[in-house]
Amino acid sequence: QLQLVESVGGLVQPGGSLRLSCAASGFTLDYYAIGWFRQAPGKEREGVSCISTSDGSTYYADSVKGRFTISRDNAKNTVYLQMNSLKPEDTAVYYCAAEEFVTVQAMCGNYPRIIDYWGKGTLVTVSS
Repeated sequence: QLQLVESVGGLVQPGGSLRLSCAASGFTLDYYAIGWFRQAPGKEREGVSCISTSDGSTYYADSVKGRFTISRDNAKNTVYLQMNSLKPEDTAVYYCAAEEFVTVQAMCGNYPRIIDYWGKGTLVTVSS
């Protein structure tokens, strides 16, 4: 059974950093796009960053460019999201998602759309 499990988020001060991980089980990360999405209170879920496990191409939302970095470790079946220079507006529940045979532009840039697999989400709070 395919599962995506996010690491625990937490409370971070503005300007701080946090790394999230998404561990996949039940399938191997070949030819998948893996993405991080977030939903802030009272707002729609949005695509933050996506990566292709086949060619490493990436997508970043404008709001996180230059601050967030997505990476993958195919051997560990894990995708990471390094978040630096965090702002209060980054506060949200962060979800990991996966879909096979889709580009990162389609998965993240064209969201909302149907995505095959989701993790349960992890809360990141940026506050002093």
